[in-house]
Amino acid sequence: MNPALVALALSLLSTVAAQSHDHHDMAWVNGYRQGFNFQCPHGEVLVAIRSFFSEENGSDRLWTFECQPTPEGLGEPSDCWWDDINRAGLEWTSTCTRNGLVAGVQSKYFESVLDREWQFYCCYYKRRCPYSCMKTSDIPEHYREEAELVVPSYGYFIRGAQTTFTGVLRDRQWKYILCRMTDFDCDFENL
Repeated sequence: MNPALVALALSLLSTVAAQSHDHHDMAWVNGYRQGFNFQCPHGEVLVAIRSFFSEENGSDRLWTFECQPTPEGLGEPSDCWWDDINRAGLEWTSTCTRNGLVAGVQSKYFESVLDREWQFYCCYYKRRCPYSCMKTSDIPEHYREEAELVVPSYGYFIRGAQTTFTGVLRDRQWKYILCRMTDFDCDFENL
């Protein structure tokens, strides 16, 4: 057998293997079955979320997040807090109270249900109010797929999420709640 062809075949195989396992190169905030606490730097909010599912590792996901500074007109956050928490294995809908924006996430894995509890870190910006809110389609589109959300345009912010859990496939789908925020102060406590 020609050694040059063998070398070429091995090179191609290693390239294909690297492409099919590119999730190993991500800056994941957790290992499988491990809890995590991720918070954006002060004055920044979440703008991208990515996860990778593995049935072999407890039907769990690896997670990574990206943050971005808020527009100057929004000002600095005046208060930040951990909002309500879900229970593993249950559906959950959470929107930051007090018109807050999502600036972090924490999660704990539960082996008994092969699922996680979730909690959003929310920040309040003066008396700004959300408007033009929408929910994304299911992320991932199908259970057990790689999942990715990138806020579609500047000026939209993640305010929360609705998530469903399947006990059969032991995975979640997410619909993120995205909103614009007013450029002026408003009197509404929560929308």
